[in-house]
This record gives sequence, structure tokens and C-alpha cells, in this order.
Amino acid sequence: MARIAGIDIPREKRIVVSLTYIYGIGVKRAQEILEKANVSEDTRVRDLTDDELNRIREAVDTYRIEGDLRREVSLNVKRLIEIGSYRGIRHRRGLPVRGQNTKNNSRTRKGPRRTMANKKQ
Repeated sequence: MARIAGIDIPREKRIVVSLTYIYGIGVKRAQEILEKANVSEDTRVRDLTDDELNRIREAVDTYRIEGDLRREVSLNVKRLIEIGSYRGIRHRRGLPVRGQNTKNNSRTRKGPRRTMANKKQ
């Protein structure tokens, strides 16, 4: 396995797909990185040379990824909660933040069903 930004990326997949295993890199950003590093998207990770891997690592280092990005996101959420904004209150209560309907859906955010005891008589 090749290590990029402290993450072991899969050897058997194409490099453009393998880069998406890094938090903060999607398909579009992976394509940009490979274009900067001058590496073909169709190349498998196992076929990369050390020079190509180093160029990819340098291109990846220009972006905020993994630990730094996770820390920034958590600090942004914490700031919203502290200032008491609507979005912060939704985060605090564990409800959907982006305006989704909650009457029938949003089970993943609300958690398991809480039924009332002795409701049926």
C-alpha cells in the first residue's frame, strides 16, 4: 500500500479513486491533484513510480485534509453552538441542520424511536 498524507491508499484501484479515500479529497479534487502532478488518472496505484508518488504527495500537501480539516469543521460547529445560532441549536439537539422535513423522516439524526409508555388503552 502506498501512503499519502498518512493514509494507506488501496493498491489495486486506479489512482483517481484511491485518492478519494483521503478525508477532504473527492473525485474532482483528485483529478486536479493528478493534473498538477502530471499523472494519468487511469494508472493503478501499484504501477506508480516513486517520482510520481512524490509529485502526488506534494500536490496533496497544498490542500487542507484529514486532521486539519476535521479540526476546522468541528471548530466551526462548536462556534455555531456557542453563539446560539439556529444551526447551532439544531446541532445541539441532534436534529437536521439544513432545513429537512422532520415530521416523517430524519430517523438517522433523531435516533431510535422513543415510544411513550402506556399510550394504548
